[in-house]
Amino acid sequence: MEKIIQTELEGVLILKNISFADKRGIFRELWSKHKFNEFSLNLNFTQDNFSISKKNVVRGLHMQIKPHEQIKYVQVLKGSIIDVAVDLRKESKTFGQHIKIELNESNNFGLLIPAGFAHGFVSLSNETILFYKCSSKYDKKSEITIKWDDPCLAIDWNVENPVISLKDSNGISLHQFKNKLL
Repeated sequence: MEKIIQTELEGVLILKNISFADKRGIFRELWSKHKFNEFSLNLNFTQDNFSISKKNVVRGLHMQIKPHEQIKYVQVLKGSIIDVAVDLRKESKTFGQHIKIELNESNNFGLLIPAGFAHGFVSLSNETILFYKCSSKYDKKSEITIKWDDPCLAIDWNVENPVISLKDSNGISLHQFKNKLL
C-alpha cells in the first residue's frame, strides 16, 4: 500500500496499492498486514472472497449486523466497478449517506469499508473480477440486504437494464432498516 485517502464518510478509506508494470505484465500487492500496521490499520481478516460479474450486474447492498458484523477490503483484479458504501451506523452523523468510487484494474485502488456500512457495486465491464477480504465469516442470520434502488438513498448507479438477483430485488428499505434499529 502506497497511501491512504480519507473519504467524507468517517472510516471509509481509499487505499492506493503498490503496483509494478513492465514488459512482462503487472505485479500488484493485494494485502500486507505489515503495511496495514504501518498505517495503524490493525485488522484481522478471516475470510477472502471473489466474485465474477458481467456488465450491468448490480450486487448489494449487503451488510452483516452483530455479532458477525464485517469490515471489508475490496479490490478489482480485472474490469471496472462503481463501488458503493452506505453508512448505516446508528449514531453516525452521516447515517444514510453513501460514497461511490470507481475501482478498476488500472487505478490500483482498494476500498476499506468499516463495520456498520452496507456495500454494493455495479460492474462496468463485460467481465469484472472482484477480490475482497472480510473480518468475520459469512452468517446468513446476521445478513441484511438493503434495496439497491431505495429512493431514500438516492444512489445514481448510472446503469440501464441492471441485472439483479432475487435476493437483492427483495432488499429492505432504509426506513425498514431504521425501524429494526429502534
